[in-house]
Amino acid sequence: MAAERGARRLLSTSSFWLYCLLLLGRRAPGAAAARSGSAPQSPGASIRTFTPFYFLVEPVDTLSVRGSSVILNCSAYSEPSPKIEWKKDGTFLNLVSDDRRQLLPDGSLFISNVVHSKHNKPDEGYYQCVATVESLGTIVSRTAKLTVAGLPRFTSQPEPSSVYAGNSAILNCEVNADLVPFVRWEQNRQPLLLDDRVIKLPSGTLVISNATEGDGGLYRCVVESGGPPKYSDEAELKVLPDPEVTSNLVFLKQPSPLVRVIGQDVVLPCVASGLPTPAIKWMKNEEALDTESSERLVLLSGGSLEISDVTEDDAGTYFCIADNGNETIEAQAELTVQAQPEFLKQPTNIYAHESMDIIFECEVTGKPTPTVKWVKNGDMVIPSDYFKIVKEHNLQVLGLVKSDEGFYQCIAENDVGNAQAGAQLIILEHAPATTGPLPSAPRDVVASLVSTRFIKLTWRTPASDPHGDNLTYSVFYTKEGIARERVENTSCPGEMQVTIQNLMPATVYIFRVMAQNKHGSGESSAPLRVETQPEVQLPGPAPNIRAYAVSPTSITVMWETPLSGNGEIQNYKLYYMEKGTDKEQDVDVSSHSYTVNGLKKYTEYSFRVVAYNKHGPGVSTQDVAVRTLSDVPSAAPQNLSLEVRNSKSIMIHWQPPAPATQNGQITGYKIRYRKASRKSDVTETLVSGTQLSQLIEGLDRGTEYNFRVAALTINGTGPATDWLSAETFESDLDETRVPEVPSSLHVRPLVTSIVVSWTPPENQNIVVRGYAIGYGIGSPHAQTIKVDYKQRYYTIENLDPSSHYVITLKAFNNVGEGIPLYESAVTRPHTDTSEVDLFVINAPYTPVPDPTPMMPPVGVQASILSHDTIRITWADNSLPKHQKITDSRYYTVRWKTNIPANTKYKNANATTLSYLVTGLKPNTLYEFSVMVTKGRRSSTWSMTAHGTTFELVPTSPPKDVTVVSKEGKPKTIIVNWQPPSEANGKITGYIIYYSTDVNAEIHDWVIEPVVGNRLTHQIQELTLDTPYYFKIQARNSKGMGPMSEAVQFRTPKADSSDKMPNDQASGSGGKGSRLPDLGSDYKPPMSGSNSPHGSPTSPLDSNMLLVIIVSVGVITIVVVVIIAVFCTRRTTSHQKKKRAACKSVNGSHKYKGNSKDVKPPDLWIHHERLELKPIDKSPDPNPIMTDTPIPRNSQDITPVDNSMDSNIHQRRNSYRGHESEDSMSTLAGRRGMRPKMMMPFDSQPPQQSVRNTPSTDTMPASSSQTCCTDHQDPEGATSSSYLASSQEEDSGQSLPTAHVRPSHPLKSFAVPAIPPPGPPTYDPALPSTPLLSQQALNHHIHSVKTASIGTLGRSRPPMPVVVPSAPEVQETTRMLEDSESSYEPDELTKEMAHLEGLMKDLNAITTA
Repeated sequence: MAAERGARRLLSTSSFWLYCLLLLGRRAPGAAAARSGSAPQSPGASIRTFTPFYFLVEPVDTLSVRGSSVILNCSAYSEPSPKIEWKKDGTFLNLVSDDRRQLLPDGSLFISNVVHSKHNKPDEGYYQCVATVESLGTIVSRTAKLTVAGLPRFTSQPEPSSVYAGNSAILNCEVNADLVPFVRWEQNRQPLLLDDRVIKLPSGTLVISNATEGDGGLYRCVVESGGPPKYSDEAELKVLPDPEVTSNLVFLKQPSPLVRVIGQDVVLPCVASGLPTPAIKWMKNEEALDTESSERLVLLSGGSLEISDVTEDDAGTYFCIADNGNETIEAQAELTVQAQPEFLKQPTNIYAHESMDIIFECEVTGKPTPTVKWVKNGDMVIPSDYFKIVKEHNLQVLGLVKSDEGFYQCIAENDVGNAQAGAQLIILEHAPATTGPLPSAPRDVVASLVSTRFIKLTWRTPASDPHGDNLTYSVFYTKEGIARERVENTSCPGEMQVTIQNLMPATVYIFRVMAQNKHGSGESSAPLRVETQPEVQLPGPAPNIRAYAVSPTSITVMWETPLSGNGEIQNYKLYYMEKGTDKEQDVDVSSHSYTVNGLKKYTEYSFRVVAYNKHGPGVSTQDVAVRTLSDVPSAAPQNLSLEVRNSKSIMIHWQPPAPATQNGQITGYKIRYRKASRKSDVTETLVSGTQLSQLIEGLDRGTEYNFRVAALTINGTGPATDWLSAETFESDLDETRVPEVPSSLHVRPLVTSIVVSWTPPENQNIVVRGYAIGYGIGSPHAQTIKVDYKQRYYTIENLDPSSHYVITLKAFNNVGEGIPLYESAVTRPHTDTSEVDLFVINAPYTPVPDPTPMMPPVGVQASILSHDTIRITWADNSLPKHQKITDSRYYTVRWKTNIPANTKYKNANATTLSYLVTGLKPNTLYEFSVMVTKGRRSSTWSMTAHGTTFELVPTSPPKDVTVVSKEGKPKTIIVNWQPPSEANGKITGYIIYYSTDVNAEIHDWVIEPVVGNRLTHQIQELTLDTPYYFKIQARNSKGMGPMSEAVQFRTPKADSSDKMPNDQASGSGGKGSRLPDLGSDYKPPMSGSNSPHGSPTSPLDSNMLLVIIVSVGVITIVVVVIIAVFCTRRTTSHQKKKRAACKSVNGSHKYKGNSKDVKPPDLWIHHERLELKPIDKSPDPNPIMTDTPIPRNSQDITPVDNSMDSNIHQRRNSYRGHESEDSMSTLAGRRGMRPKMMMPFDSQPPQQSVRNTPSTDTMPASSSQTCCTDHQDPEGATSSSYLASSQEEDSGQSLPTAHVRPSHPLKSFAVPAIPPPGPPTYDPALPSTPLLSQQALNHHIHSVKTASIGTLGRSRPPMPVVVPSAPEVQETTRMLEDSESSYEPDELTKEMAHLEGLMKDLNAITTA
């Protein structure tokens, strides 16, 4: 070490280095690394550029449950596209043969059916995304932890308890932390709804405050984590009447120490019980918390404190104080706030040449302090001789080789999380030599000085250039046997020596030297092999070092001889340094002790000792710290002030002496005071060292006193302050209110000043402690000066000449400032010399005065025009009264919003007295201000105006839509979501759309409205084992926003109980008057079908059904024959009646219960067989409805009257196909509706349909004339009905249908008509009504047109309805022949009138 120090001194004393310093920084070409910018430029060099390669999305920590699916997101950017792989716990996953894990196209990892058990946890662990680009490199993402909620285990369960009415109660239910989100409570085995009074703490504990009688019952908590629910023990809570006696305060739940991460929410639980009922308040670090006005602090039910969006400032000790007037108790807990790693400085891309040394810099912060590791191309960098971690976090790479090229990443990690940042290293090729001679090899390379840790090399100039003044040199060296070579360049041209530092003792190194000229690098010298010296024997550390203070300015240090002196100790060197500084001083010592004098009083110093022998300095001791002794303060307290409280007391305030002058711990202060008239009579009082004010009482009225204060230490009293005077009041004045307005204010303007004078308020009984003078150009709020209460005038200096100033005067006391008094004045111009005693004529130089400010605009107003536009208007007092702008002035408008808080101002210029600000955000509060500029003169900003833009429809859909099945109710699902990020107003509700067909038109989806800002909704009675698709749309006062993406959910499979017939929807209707349409969803009872209880029907029931069916069949045949005869000869009057019948058609809509109640006939007349029978709910499940999920189609029905306004058009929703009758609710009118019902109606144009039924094939439907083609109904609305399809696919044209939610058990009837002969026609220009098929047992069933009968807003009697049917050809021919031969026109007219009367009678009977 001594040799090394000597060599350094020898080199530093050389005059040659003075010359080198002037040329410092000139290096050999390409020798320095270039960061992040461009590569070093060399003629003819091919420059490679850095390739953008980074992660767009990185995986995040995720909590899952068994059996669910998980997506770990990852996406990387590069050109070409990178290859994505995944690591779990540091090992690459083989996703090719994995049937549960698969790689998504964007690089994300999808895990289906998460596996987790007590002894098998294959999915839980740490995942990392790895992106690779061939020939470029590899980068790794941050690691993300996948946690799978374990099996439920209760660490505490609810226990029976009682609570007095109005008091608080808690029920414990604590589970392992990862299951807390899955905990819910039940009361009397029914889900418990939480509200502001009943809350669940984050631990799972239930808190009930202000208990009522309804809170009594049996409670248990439930954990639902994917598997079967886990129930806790049941505990009974008894609510006792108020005993009207006091009871002691006790904590039911106290806060406990918590650790949270910045940005998280935290709840500090605190629940107390006692009589009277206690009130809870919170304090933090001895300061009361204001939970009422704070947006982040909320006092929850029972007294718990919730802090949202935690910051580092929230860390500290929190006190919960319960007080009921008779007693006070408190509890405390520490909140620790941690922060994830964050980069203060990220690595930057580097260009370099081989053999160079580089450093990647990386600076991170976090709490706890993060650890840093480095990764190169995805592999961990292990520190070695050539890869070193320097300055805690930076990576140094020595002696670069080509293989060092690639991507380096700094990964910071602490207990909270981890983060990564990377940079690219490119190794450049040396530029080819330009045309010209290159230097030969340097000659006579020798090691002129060899030490243990450094070697000095010297050489002579190359033979090709004997002078060598313009040559620079590079020294390449490496350890023997190591391929990695480092380089050291000379500092300036012509230098022919280099000292290589930081070598290892007793190690062989290989050196070679190369010269460079302006054409390039020349030949290399022959390798030189040199071995460093072995380590010398130096002294060890001096043991038993100790130090103690002798006086306030001296410290004695003592030590002993080193145990390993390695020879005779020649002397010691004592190093010492003041704590907190970096300047170390030393002194040579020959003995084993030394006293250091001249130190600062009561200051901490550190000391260390180094022993020296003949080889040099040894190992230093550890630092030892000691503080000099204290002394009396050397300075007086600061900022002494006096405040007269009343006629007998004065309050004294002061600050401690400066820290450097305290000379010890301040133990107290000595206050001395006396009457100004009797200076010899001094009174003293002592206060503690922490006290910085004192009230002196018992003084005389109207008397002036002098005060001074001195600081004390244990050593004595320091110097005192100067005397300060104050006079007590003559009488006790009122200070419970602010002073009144000063009685007068006078101003006298001068050229650059204004003299202000005033008189005190007329009411002398209120304390006045001083006066506040405000002044400014055009506004009195620019500057404020406060003066003593005794003062009656003041001169405002440094004003601008010829300027209009507004001045305000307010008296103030400790309560606040009083009412202001205003005055204005215009300072005199420069030419006014009335107040100038001396001025210079013909001055050689007159500086140009600064332009005086203009008066700011006034009356700024913001007028809201739309959701993104506000008009700003103002007035300019510097303009004439007509406010016309005739000069070149212009106005600058600025505006901003306070959300987020750091938003910058935006500016715009205007030449008129208004400006239209556009491009604003909807429903956002903005502030505006205006300034005026004329030439070089500008005003200050005006007073601000505020305006909130109008609301706009939401421009983003609701977020995070999730669908889960309700436990124990497989037909019920729960939809959860989050509000849209761009709500653009207050959300007033949501609309949930759901369907079994994701590709269906949106008006075919079922609608579920949600009122208010609720974020969850239940949908009941869905079809089991069926996939549903859900979309959500938010609305505010302006309308509907966009829909969310469709979310798929498959309902659970039915168990044995779900398949029972008694699971069918009940017939109880909801509110409204939807006309029930039985359609094909209704099926009469069948012989041998199951009863509602699942057992076969009795023989008696079967015989009765057979009798009814046969009887009805006979009646139907007779009626059909009669109808067929007279329908072939319908008169013109009958056509008009049919048109009138069409007006009774009523439309429907998808929303539930939006039509009026109508009581139709209570009988059903089967069209084909004229079968008259009551319609009851069928206990027989419809086999056609239970085969397949429900496919759907729809058609908007357009009225014939084209002149009608389009606002009467209504959307139609429909279904075709089959639906399980035990789940009619969702897609076919859920929540227990009656069987659907079809009304035949012949008011539509002919349509062709070929239907297959289980019993027979139907013939094509014939055409019939419509009754609605001639008239226009202004009240008309299109009709709709259900359409049920057969078990097979339609072979003909698909029929338009509309969805109806019947909510009343209505029955109807219709009379069939014989279709006229002729081929079917189809006119698309005419309105259409769906055709529905009906089924009856053991009969041929034909397609008929149906429509609901009702009115829009009023009741109408039922009208006869004629519907074309499609009987078999033989039957149709026979009926036509019979009708032609048996009836005359008059007879048909009578029969028709008779039939209409019969139908009216039936209607009257059923509606009675």
